[in-house]
Amino acid sequence: MYRENLRLLNKFRRLIVSIAYYSTKPTSSEVLTSYLVQCKEPPWTSYFYSSVKDDQFGMSNFNWKVGKSNYQILRTGCFPYIKYHCSKKEAEDLKSSDKFMRVIKIANLVTIQCEVEALHAPSCTEFKHIPCFIANLMAHYFQSQPPLTP
Repeated sequence: MYRENLRLLNKFRRLIVSIAYYSTKPTSSEVLTSYLVQCKEPPWTSYFYSSVKDDQFGMSNFNWKVGKSNYQILRTGCFPYIKYHCSKKEAEDLKSSDKFMRVIKIANLVTIQCEVEALHAPSCTEFKHIPCFIANLMAHYFQSQPPLTP
């Protein structure tokens, strides 16, 4: 049963990736790389967005090389957004962690509450230049952070 579900999930992933290929939007991997480079490779960052071709569909926890840095990416979706947590760390084998996170996501299934909260969470918009695309600007929505008080 598990293997059959996994095969169906992989077929669905390939279908989504092939549909996304024909979109005029930038890919999520290109946006991720551009964002980290423009932020000067920070030690940690978190953001989410929705207007991309999702070429990382099905990837939950993985390594991502940018410049001289390696990032461990924790990625989750909450329709219509894709959320990224990026931590600068040494490369590790994250295959088992990725599978575990996928199982948790499938078990929980995205709830309506998560979708409604994500629509109200953005508090500011920052525009980053994404090279070589029809739409040269893409809005990145950041969750509001409470002000730091001494």
